[in-house]
Amino acid sequence: MTLAVVRSLREPRPPATEEELADFEVDVLAGFVLARHSAGLADSTIRGDTNHLELVRKWFGRPLWEMEPRDADRYFGTALRGVSSATRAARAQVLVTYFEFLELRHKVELHELTGRVVECPIDEMNRPRMSVDAQLRIPPTEAELEQLFAGWREELASCRKFAPATRNYTVARLSADVGLRINEACMLDLDDVRWELGRFGKLNVRHGKGARRKGPRQRVVPLINGADRTLAWFVQDVWGQFDADHTLPGAPLFPSERRQVDGPGARVSTDVVRQALAAAVARHLPGWAGRLTPHVLRHYCASQLYQAGVDIIAVQELLGHSWISTTMRYVHVHATRIEDAVMRGQERAAQRWEGLIR
Repeated sequence: MTLAVVRSLREPRPPATEEELADFEVDVLAGFVLARHSAGLADSTIRGDTNHLELVRKWFGRPLWEMEPRDADRYFGTALRGVSSATRAARAQVLVTYFEFLELRHKVELHELTGRVVECPIDEMNRPRMSVDAQLRIPPTEAELEQLFAGWREELASCRKFAPATRNYTVARLSADVGLRINEACMLDLDDVRWELGRFGKLNVRHGKGARRKGPRQRVVPLINGADRTLAWFVQDVWGQFDADHTLPGAPLFPSERRQVDGPGARVSTDVVRQALAAAVARHLPGWAGRLTPHVLRHYCASQLYQAGVDIIAVQELLGHSWISTTMRYVHVHATRIEDAVMRGQERAAQRWEGLIR
């Protein structure tokens, strides 16, 4: 029987070489990406986070674990001085998340390699303001939106690429009719259309926006406002013209026109749909050129439902908002609390004068 050799953690070890640190830095970033994937974040969110980290790393010129609060002061106070508050807040949040990952997964290893104790450079003194006021968006009127979609429908009969044009039209209609975000629509599978649910059928939105970057939040969206008819027409008459296989799991509801050798088919990108909407607006509703985006169509959907007397909680559930205050910003332009209060005050004043006259 022999005794095992035990190495004390207090024993000094030679400092890591630059090559070892470079390899370790790449491995740490790969582990961070994998951890965020396992948390369920969308690919676009993860790409955005890594892009933020790469930009900070390029400015800093050294591994990010060497970054200290005074370095963050210089970066956010000088290099990002003229950048929008939303970008500064998002970049700071990514740094906080990355350093949480370092502390949880690599604190001991980093100390052995570099002698450093991991400390987040973002603290209460230099943290950029995280709450960014949302821009007030006033949607077009019902008549204006009908003008847009009527002109777009007429185009479909004579356009060069009928199937892609019809797909882009359908995605835009879903944004206006049921308030889908554009990325939510592009991530839908053919099997996510559940015709048997509810009165009109429903969409299983599996990639809803998560609050505070916590990953997708699933919800079920009813096909109201005629969305059931639009979607049935697209699936029955148009979908088969794409190079997609409906028998395979994961077949996209809105396929790309690009051919795919294997798999159920490629998805349309959000950029393609945005560009198609912008072009349609320029042709059929030029007064809104450059201003009518897919997100404004979500505001239109919320406003129309609110004007029709739909309960604000139901609007919140449809749009997938975590907070009712967010939904209120969508319908604020049509709220009449101030006008109603003024009218009631005038009625009370008139009643008092009437009593004095008598």
